Amino acid sequence: MIWAVNWWLAGLIGLVVGAALTWLIERTVSAARNPPDTLDTDTWEPEVDPTLISALDLRNGPGIVVGDHDEVLYATEQAISIGLVEGSRIVDPELLDMVRRCRREEQTEVQDLDVRPNPSVPVLHMVVRAAPMDEHGSALVLADDRSAMIRVEQARNDFLANVSHELKTPIGAVSILAEAVEDAADDPDAVRHFATRLHTEAVRLSSLVTQVIALSRLQSDQPLLRAEPTDVSEVVHKAVHRMDELARSRHINLVVRCAPGLTVMGDPGPLIDAVANLVQNAIAYSGPRARVSVITREGREGDLRVVEIAVTDNGIGISQDDQKRIFERFYRVDQARSRASGGTGLGLSLVKHTARVHGGSVSVWSKVGQGSTFTLRFPMHHPSSEETS
Repeated sequence: MIWAVNWWLAGLIGLVVGAALTWLIERTVSAARNPPDTLDTDTWEPEVDPTLISALDLRNGPGIVVGDHDEVLYATEQAISIGLVEGSRIVDPELLDMVRRCRREEQTEVQDLDVRPNPSVPVLHMVVRAAPMDEHGSALVLADDRSAMIRVEQARNDFLANVSHELKTPIGAVSILAEAVEDAADDPDAVRHFATRLHTEAVRLSSLVTQVIALSRLQSDQPLLRAEPTDVSEVVHKAVHRMDELARSRHINLVVRCAPGLTVMGDPGPLIDAVANLVQNAIAYSGPRARVSVITREGREGDLRVVEIAVTDNGIGISQDDQKRIFERFYRVDQARSRASGGTGLGLSLVKHTARVHGGSVSVWSKVGQGSTFTLRFPMHHPSSEETS
């Protein structure tokens, strides 16, 4: 009996010990397979400060926050729209190299970067800065689009080059004609001939310089020297009167029809110049005994009441391709005709800028062989009770 009890106790103890060993082994294996993270307090999980996000959004330009593994943690809409970022990665390899370099050298990198969002749009010229943010390897990327500034600088350089080129022609002609006059001192008829041509070139030179100055003023920060209620009828009649002699010399019939009571707020001088330029062009590109009409009327652009000044001719017309460029400085549809009429190539550019600084616009309708119509539109001025009293 005692022997049976002992045997039973031994079996129970063996069972308990076996179960305990099994539990210990399973726990050890589990611990080996899933070790406890003893470095929880030292593990860095990348997060973007909401204040930084707000600052990037307020900046209204391309901005990117990059993690230590080159992953994009945050990107502004501008950075995405111009193709710097796609999903969680930086697309442009040059930009990615900049980020890695700034992280490796622990200093800000600055580089010019040309970006083309898609083949149908022009290249964007960007100045990009990449700077390390912290010891973990995060980086901040800021980009500024300098495309507009570069275009302005290029336009300025082109303008100066064109002015220099255009000035050479009359200046050279004046020099040659002066020598011809000197050599023909004993021939009164030759002197008169060369003196007439000399006067023509001097007038062209004076006109070019005057228009360059006027265009520079219109493109300045304060283009209007004075703005006052201006009678449109008076502007048109003064502009047409300025072209009377030119029209008579070319046997052009000038017709003016002005609606009464139309007023705009502006500087009368540039407005008269703009209309005169349109009339001069209409005369220059019309044949003998043609008709040029100048009409003013009230119009509408949406809810806005506007004054329209339309100059129409039945001359040679302008092709669709030329219509896209006629308001560019020094662009001429017909080089020979323009020079023969004393044109400088600045007239329509002056018209466009005059319209712009007065809050208006200029448009063209034309068909080759049928003629053209240039229409100026300005916001109508409504006189106050003080002005009418």
